[in-house]
Amino acid sequence: MRLKRLRLEDGEASVAAWHGGVWYPLAPFEAELGAAARDLLAFLAGGEALRARAVELLDRARQEGRPPEPARAEALLPFEPTSFRDFMLYEAHAIGATKGWLKRFLPRAYRFVDLFERITGRPHAKVRPSALWYRRPIHYLGNPRAFLTEGAVVPWPGYTRALDYELELGFVLARPLRDADPDQALAAIGGFFVINDYSARDVQAAEMRSGFGPVKAKNFATGIGAEVVTPDEVLPDWQRLGGRVRLEGEVVCEGAAAGPRFDLGEAVAYASLGEPLEAGAVLATGTFPGCSALECERWPEPGQQVTVEIDGVGRLTQRLGRPQG
Repeated sequence: MRLKRLRLEDGEASVAAWHGGVWYPLAPFEAELGAAARDLLAFLAGGEALRARAVELLDRARQEGRPPEPARAEALLPFEPTSFRDFMLYEAHAIGATKGWLKRFLPRAYRFVDLFERITGRPHAKVRPSALWYRRPIHYLGNPRAFLTEGAVVPWPGYTRALDYELELGFVLARPLRDADPDQALAAIGGFFVINDYSARDVQAAEMRSGFGPVKAKNFATGIGAEVVTPDEVLPDWQRLGGRVRLEGEVVCEGAAAGPRFDLGEAVAYASLGEPLEAGAVLATGTFPGCSALECERWPEPGQQVTVEIDGVGRLTQRLGRPQG
């Protein structure tokens, strides 16, 4: 089931479901669905039984000729994220992005690692992830208050001249976890959406070398799709998902979810090790290989429109602002 939040003509928000080719607000069915009619996280927590009940109500409304409740055109965040953890599940992206960073910022070092790879047929050790990356689903903690959805203008911080886009598969927990096993972790996932993990590449490397994770390189903005797709439509074949990035409508890179180092259940279970994950926690896979400017060398410019999309999941279009300060 595909879901989003709408603002009705009376100003109140409602969960809406894509049904019969139109968006149906669920607020008119509040008596039957309870809080889930207006709270998307509550709807996701209701699982299969609640989805079946909603479909039954929507089918009845269509049979009776009841049109959807009028809604405003503005795009809303699908829910209020309570936290954000972003993994880096793809070795190919880690290697490709490191080589891309060297090529842009340290071209002499890039020429050396490129020559090594041409001669040996394998990436140089300096561009491969650390040994820990191969043993644990490494992730960084982002800013849950910096999420921006469809149509938003993304702030361009004045301290960067190398703003990058990153196409990722995002998901949200519909119930809390702590010290979960992979099966419990997978069962807690409530829905999927597209993520654009904006990055300031010219400050990121220095922050990482400090011994801590990224801060100003990441926490100024994260794009999140307005639409959420329930797990039954994504989880069975999530590694077959493909996606792409467009600048001003032109496809500049394409990638796929295939080949993660860890499965989603393993990744979420590790995130819950020794700490609580609450309902509303947003997590992401990390960048699909090839789907960043570091890798495809198509850097965005201020004012440009950026679209990230994943087939069967959703699309997110935003416009970049001008450098601030």
